[in-house]
Amino acid sequence: MTQQQPLMATPLSADVCAAIDRWIAKYPPEHKDSAVMGALRVVQEANGGWLTTELMDAVADYLEMPAISVYEVATFYSMYELKPVGRHKICVCTNVSCMLCGSDEIVTHLQQRLGIGFGQTTADGRFTLKEVECLAACGNAPMMQIGHTYYENLTPEKVDAILADLS
Repeated sequence: MTQQQPLMATPLSADVCAAIDRWIAKYPPEHKDSAVMGALRVVQEANGGWLTTELMDAVADYLEMPAISVYEVATFYSMYELKPVGRHKICVCTNVSCMLCGSDEIVTHLQQRLGIGFGQTTADGRFTLKEVECLAACGNAPMMQIGHTYYENLTPEKVDAILADLS
């Protein structure tokens, strides 16, 4: 089943709408709002890694749900960004397992190496550093996620090698 694009002007491209339609198809028609997380991810990726109010409103319109419900999802989950981020968003887990295995050392190393704190982006726009809750890789802590890739069993030396590969 394919969702018809709204007749009003929308900031969502045809490709984005098609990707959202694939998420909508996973749910019963009367629950298409259940596709909100997938839709937000699609829209965020298409917008360079962050969501504007206009884009969240367009998702709400497309899914025929209240805009406030979309805002609630976008502000609750750490995977959504409401301001521009660097080309590489570094998400460092600081939850219990990672903390016990040395995430504090990794955070300090990243902050010193990049010259930024959590929630900040390097002046060249290459890196954003973000503190996140558990990323479900506790057995290989400490860890971080960049894009769709998990980096586990981190040491400062491994972090340096990862950053060098991204340069």
